[in-house]
Amino acid sequence: MYFKQATLDDLDTIIDILSDGRNQLAEAGVDQWQGDYPSRKQITADIMQGVAFLVNDDDNATVGAVAVVPSPDATYDTANAKWLNETEPYRVIHRVAIHSSHAGHGYATQLFEKVIHHVSEKHPEIKSIRIDTHSDNLAMQHLIAKMGFERVGEMVGVYHQDDVCYVYEKLIH
Repeated sequence: MYFKQATLDDLDTIIDILSDGRNQLAEAGVDQWQGDYPSRKQITADIMQGVAFLVNDDDNATVGAVAVVPSPDATYDTANAKWLNETEPYRVIHRVAIHSSHAGHGYATQLFEKVIHHVSEKHPEIKSIRIDTHSDNLAMQHLIAKMGFERVGEMVGVYHQDDVCYVYEKLIH
């Protein structure tokens, strides 16, 4: 599996992966991404800012997408969290999905491994990685914990009114 920065040529692929992710969440009864987030405008901005990435399997098929956003991230301004890293720069994993046609092959775990490795190798000044997920998204919560992230708090109403999201952080240096 390899990890590459997305270009505008990849916009429709990312939109397809995230739309599929939205459908997977709906089928699981998770009220996450069921509105206009993540939007085409948001993904275009991610690409233009150089924070959108694709993951491909060894046969070069695109299996997933992720945004790796630099700090500070205003998403966490209202979080009720006890950060492991309160002062140093961090990165945030947002808008992560593996297409359902590639489910069950461990790609989500590999994607996280690639992100952690990328941040550690390319940005040694970064001390931690943060991520959040909807309180109903048990599969993502399991993956986040499996990857060594610690739940440090929660936030309410950031993406949609009354939505509760759990916030996690992992120290990397």
